[in-house]
Amino acid sequence: MSDHSRTGGAPQPADVPPTAARIIAVVNQKGGVGKTTTAINLATALAAAGNRVLIVDLDPQGNASTGIGIAPSERSTGTYALLLDDIAPEDAILQSFVPDLSIIPAEADLAGAEIELVGLDRREFRLRDALHAPALAAYSHILIDCPPSLGLLTLNGLVAADSVMVPLQCEFFALEGLSQLMRTIERVRQALNPVLRVQGIVLTMYDRRNNLSDLVAADARGFFGNQVYDTVIPRNIRVSEAPSHGKPVILYDHKSPGAQAYIRLAQELLRRERAYSETRP
Repeated sequence: MSDHSRTGGAPQPADVPPTAARIIAVVNQKGGVGKTTTAINLATALAAAGNRVLIVDLDPQGNASTGIGIAPSERSTGTYALLLDDIAPEDAILQSFVPDLSIIPAEADLAGAEIELVGLDRREFRLRDALHAPALAAYSHILIDCPPSLGLLTLNGLVAADSVMVPLQCEFFALEGLSQLMRTIERVRQALNPVLRVQGIVLTMYDRRNNLSDLVAADARGFFGNQVYDTVIPRNIRVSEAPSHGKPVILYDHKSPGAQAYIRLAQELLRRERAYSETRP
């Protein structure tokens, strides 16, 4: 028997109020920076802390789905159907083996969604409209794992989100790409989603033995200030091994440096959210 179950329910009306969940888009147009790893491990750490969390796998590669143990054969309905077929989100949600952590997986058809979205009405708003369903009100956090590009799928993620988390690999060209992404986020905020803000920049694949990691971290903190999280995700073999076992590293090796770093990141995110809420009018 599968470890995953699909929730059911009738489609909800389109004119529903926004969900109360914090919607965070995990974005970087550069691949291989730890984006999906950050999404699944942060989601797991938040769920372990007593929050009900939903991952939306918006990447056609489907790595977030794989990383929490959702086999391709179980992804018959997912983000493609959500965007293109107007199904209710609760009809696409799978419960993972992690308590309080669910996912809307990426099915194979999502690879063609960029082209199919072009001719649709409200093509940038389709994910936002879907995530405003009352059935999602029970979630405290929704994490959108966006593809490594700045196309229509990522644009849907940015328009749907309250905030953006940017994993930044401690490598030479990382800051150059980050500047482009920040300009894109600002354009989306001005034109399509005025509430969008940068939740934070997470330094990933940090290697204390490598001076370049220190230089990239110092440059990022110097340029972006407190938008950069204090928590740094180290380069750790356990983090790399965990997806092949269909597990977040927090469950694969709870005591590993990578797992402990993601637990600290979740704690820092919650602190930042509380501080931000207290400053809002």
